[in-house]
Amino acid sequence: MRRIPVPAPASKRDTAASKFERARKLFAEGSALHGQGKLAKAKACFAEVLVLQPRHAEALHALGVIEAQAGRPLRAVALIDQALLIRPDYAVAYYNRGNALKDAGRIDAAIASYDRALAIRPNFAKAVSSRGVLQQSKGQPGVTARSAERALSAKPSTASAKGCYKTGLKLQELHRHDEAVASFDRAITLKPNFAEAYCNRGISLKMLKQFSAALASYERAVAIKPDFSQAWYNRALALQDMQQYPAAVASYDRAIAATPKYALAHCARGIVLLNMGQAEEAIASCDRAIAIDADFAKAYATRGAALQALKRIDAAIVSYDRAIAIRPDFIEALWNRSLAFLLNGDFGNGWREYEWRWKNENLRMKLRWRDTRPVWLSQESLAGKTILLHAEQGLGDTLQFCRYAKLAHDHGARVILEVQPALRELLSRLNGVAEVVARREVLPAFDLHCPLMSLPLAFKTGLKTIPCADGYIRNDPQITSAWRKRLGRKRKPRIGLVWSGSTKHKGDGQRSVALQDLLPLLSAKFEFVSLQKDLRKADAAILREHLQIRHFGAELEDFTDTAALCELMDLVISVDTSVAHLAGAMGKPVWILLPFAPDWRWMLDREDSPWYSSARLYRQAQAGDWAGVIKRVATDLTAGEY
Repeated sequence: MRRIPVPAPASKRDTAASKFERARKLFAEGSALHGQGKLAKAKACFAEVLVLQPRHAEALHALGVIEAQAGRPLRAVALIDQALLIRPDYAVAYYNRGNALKDAGRIDAAIASYDRALAIRPNFAKAVSSRGVLQQSKGQPGVTARSAERALSAKPSTASAKGCYKTGLKLQELHRHDEAVASFDRAITLKPNFAEAYCNRGISLKMLKQFSAALASYERAVAIKPDFSQAWYNRALALQDMQQYPAAVASYDRAIAATPKYALAHCARGIVLLNMGQAEEAIASCDRAIAIDADFAKAYATRGAALQALKRIDAAIVSYDRAIAIRPDFIEALWNRSLAFLLNGDFGNGWREYEWRWKNENLRMKLRWRDTRPVWLSQESLAGKTILLHAEQGLGDTLQFCRYAKLAHDHGARVILEVQPALRELLSRLNGVAEVVARREVLPAFDLHCPLMSLPLAFKTGLKTIPCADGYIRNDPQITSAWRKRLGRKRKPRIGLVWSGSTKHKGDGQRSVALQDLLPLLSAKFEFVSLQKDLRKADAAILREHLQIRHFGAELEDFTDTAALCELMDLVISVDTSVAHLAGAMGKPVWILLPFAPDWRWMLDREDSPWYSSARLYRQAQAGDWAGVIKRVATDLTAGEY
């Protein structure tokens, strides 16, 4: 007999319906909050949806997207995979899974995920363009061109403001920012008060380095929509790139006023405050970001950098540890933690983790053409091999670590040294080097290579095993003789002065001083010689007023000239620049003036350096206190303690 189904009790039917309706409303609420950048609240809504409906694919996907935005790509992939088990035809989920895999550095897997999205939706423009960009990064430009064509072929009609806007977004994803700006302009012509078009127009202009135009576009967006937190945030980013830090903080404040739980803006505000030297305030800003999103890896990493700026190294390492626990592949946190280890004198952990720098794309570009040849890190004997040791960062780094060439030679290698052009002639006299070439010159054949700053790891350098601390760079006697004649007869002790480095250096604002600040050192007892090649405008004016400082500027053609002048000085007084390293590497007496939170190589709370036995370190007692440093230097100089 056929069984007649018995309907569920009315109360149970009502409960199921109410759960469905509650889940629907929560998902809509979470989506709205997500769109406003309120990630923590959105995450709570989506999590509650899953309590009501555990197989809600869209909520799982949305949680995955939030994890990716918070810098946790592998967690994002795990959540999106759960969504795809429930809904295998979810093209957008495959697309966002690809984005997360890309952020995790798993490029092939990301491309495969974009392919799945395109198999489901062939004209999915975002997936086409993102796949194309990754193919280009793998050196397949033809594939990228085809992807770009597919993306644009999928564009909507440009007869409407919305259509023009969507086309602009696609062009933006393809990094075709000139065309994107033109498309946003068409959208604005059709809809003059289109705040979102102005905001994204600003993003493309910023990418084109047209910062003033970008600012104007963001300002138009917030004039139309004063509570447009994303536009205020992007405006702050542009101001930050222009190093207009106070204005950037004010713009972040407006973003936060519009969206108080905007964790990304709190964190970015902390970065700017740190750049302004306001480390305590930066920590507070990061703490607010973390209070909103307890798993915000970038906020922990920025907090670590701020703690490091306060010389609270152990606390900084704990903060970096938290960032890395959340995001194990977080290159910035791993690299910064290595610097904290080195600053603390923990060379074992420091050198090992310093290798994370090669996951940074800017540095990887410098090695890409050598990737087919093995990197040497002591895994095999050097006997009978030719090794290329090559510069990777600044001039001072090269001068500090070229000392390892002799160790490689002593281990049986023929050593080729590749350095910056300004150092080529000087380092041609370096012990253990068979050949020196300038960067971008054709290289001779070699078997192995090693970046200079990986050599301490390869040779397992500890505090007591730093090589050549007593000097290893020799000046050219003929050039020195010529400069001796140029200086004339010596009648009093000669003091070389260096007060500023390159303005391109990330920490230049902390390490350099104005020449005006060094004037208390001037005394008739000494002859002062500027060892600066380049001058800033204000310093040039000071030199014209104080003729007792001899300055040669353009006559210093390369570092052989600077080395010759260093050789002729009784003492070099320098801020943390390449000349400080040069004097130390020559074994010349050098007094190095250091900011409160110094570069890792100078370590903490010591007046000497294990890298240069001839160096004496003068440290700021508190951030920005150059006057106290100069006073101590002047006292010691007058006492003749050099």
